[in-house]
Amino acid sequence: MAETRIHAYEGMFLFPQTVAADLQGAVDHVTEILSKGEAEIISLCKWDERRLAYDIKGNKRGVYFLTYFKCDAQKLAQIERDARLSERLLRSMIVRADHLAPEQMAAMEGRQQLADEIALRKTQPVAAEPAAETVETADAE
Repeated sequence: MAETRIHAYEGMFLFPQTVAADLQGAVDHVTEILSKGEAEIISLCKWDERRLAYDIKGNKRGVYFLTYFKCDAQKLAQIERDARLSERLLRSMIVRADHLAPEQMAAMEGRQQLADEIALRKTQPVAAEPAAETVETADAE
């Protein structure tokens, strides 16, 4: 019988900027990948939305999600494989989180702030259309 070794891991998941319209879908996708590998999520938060250093699959900007989780070392390969095969993710990186104490990982919890941001984005209208109109009128002159 193989020995079960549970370790803490840090996972960074990069989505295209289009996911900003459906942040809940991105959170659900990360949660699904981790739950398939029987991982226990310690914390999950939206880390940042930023410009990428280079284009990845035609995307110039991306949304990063940072997670801390515990799982069996043997299940980690399945989690990494599911992340690599995901068509929704641009990139992912998972490393051991031995450098952090469990309290520090738990302090990174951002699901409530993420839920607040999702609710706020649903109430706000899309601002991209008015900006496009001003550009067209400037070109016409």
